[in-house]
Parts: sequence; structure tokens; C-alpha cells
Amino acid sequence: MIQPTDSFKENLRLLPSIDGLARIDLVDPAGGIVATIENLPGKQGSLAVYQYLQQSFGALHAEAAAHGLEVFAEHTADARSRPGAHPNIDRLLEILGGAAPLAITLVAA
Repeated sequence: MIQPTDSFKENLRLLPSIDGLARIDLVDPAGGIVATIENLPGKQGSLAVYQYLQQSFGALHAEAAAHGLEVFAEHTADARSRPGAHPNIDRLLEILGGAAPLAITLVAA
């Protein structure tokens, strides 16, 4: 696992490449897809973080969410002050707050 810095840009440099990844599906305990993160401009940072969390933790649970919030660095404080502005960070905050864990499914391009 990486040791996150205070800079999201720096943290992204520490994460595995998302080349060959089309999207990530987040799956609830009942098997339903609750969210998808596509490999598109503006989403690639979140895609990289969630791929890394899947590879490091196997699922999105409280421990993974806490680490993910550290990786998002300065964006985490912004998400806390502006709910809805960063839905992929909001999701981590919800899980850290007790929401059900999610499976993270990697979908190759």
C-alpha cells in the first residue's frame, strides 16, 4: 500500500496504471450495481483510486474508505464542505459512516 501525501496529484503518481480498464462497477451486498466509474476524462483520478482500493483491500469497507479519503487528500476536505460536489468521495464518507460495504468490480477495456 502507498503512504498517501497531502497532494492528490502526487498520490495519483503512486497508483497503478488504469490502462486497459474500461470502468469500475460498485456492487451492493444484494448484487446490484449502485454506481459505475467510467474511464473518461474527469473520472480517471477516481477510477485509479477505486482500482487501487480493490487491489489493496478487495472490497470497499470502512478501512478501505478511510485509506481512500487519505489518497484523495485535499479533495476530501472540499467534499466534506460541499456535499454532492465529489460523489466518489461522498461514497467513501458514507461507507466510513456505516453504510454497507460494496464490492468493486474491475471491467477491462
